[in-house]
Amino acid sequence: MAERSSAGIVCLQELKAPQERFPVKEINTAGCQAIWKGQKSWNGVAILAKDLEITEVQNALPGDAEDLQSRYIEAIIDQMVICCLYLPNGNPYPGPKFDYKLDWIKRLKKRTNQLIKMDLPAIIIGDFNIIPEPVDVYKPERWENDALYRTEVRKAYRELLNKGWLDSIRKLYPNETVYTFWDYLYKAYDRNAGIRLDHILLSPYLHSSLQSGGVSTAMSVAGRKAVIMPLSGFNWRNKYPSLYFFNQPERKINPWFHHFYRLGNAVFPIQLQITLHDQQRPMLKR
Repeated sequence: MAERSSAGIVCLQELKAPQERFPVKEINTAGCQAIWKGQKSWNGVAILAKDLEITEVQNALPGDAEDLQSRYIEAIIDQMVICCLYLPNGNPYPGPKFDYKLDWIKRLKKRTNQLIKMDLPAIIIGDFNIIPEPVDVYKPERWENDALYRTEVRKAYRELLNKGWLDSIRKLYPNETVYTFWDYLYKAYDRNAGIRLDHILLSPYLHSSLQSGGVSTAMSVAGRKAVIMPLSGFNWRNKYPSLYFFNQPERKINPWFHHFYRLGNAVFPIQLQITLHDQQRPMLKR
């Protein structure tokens, strides 16, 4: 995937492979570095970078040493903190899975509050499994008792924003219908019966850098069937931004983010562009 896109950094969720089965040799052959935290059959997160050094900060969300689920990995790349997450689904509601989701969110809030207080250029990116508002879901009345849309998780998401994290897509499109996931059943994509549960949140340090972005619904053949696999990433350049759109190498743009979904044999890219305007960034150390 890194070879086929212009992404300099790619964040993966739902690897569904143990640590030793991660295809690091193939990734290295493609010219990328990688850090990852695998897990047999479930979960798994990774960060890939092309032509950029990765410094791993941690591969688990702090706050519960007994939590063995591979859902969080954090790194410093090009003087930015990158937090790649796969937040628990929480269904069925009510029950222990939903309780675990709420506890996980509390731990996430504690870590993100630390990043806010340090005033760092930071990004939280991945599958949040949270539908923030009614505008983010087709027929919201059907989701009231779903763990993705429960009032408890929506409140927690708003609290993240209130602390200073910027919901990039919603900032750009405050009232529009924007979805990032469509069920593979009942022709949901054809009917645009989707939900928005994947997010790219920017720390206050980066608010002014947001330039443009959006969701691309153009499909392209992925080559083989795959389970639904969220894949998110971004490209970053500071002094000399010179990145490109897909299939438009003559069209240069400033650093941009994208997020992919594999749905059967289709890929849905979500693109988000940001520009730093030559801002100075602090020297970050692990």
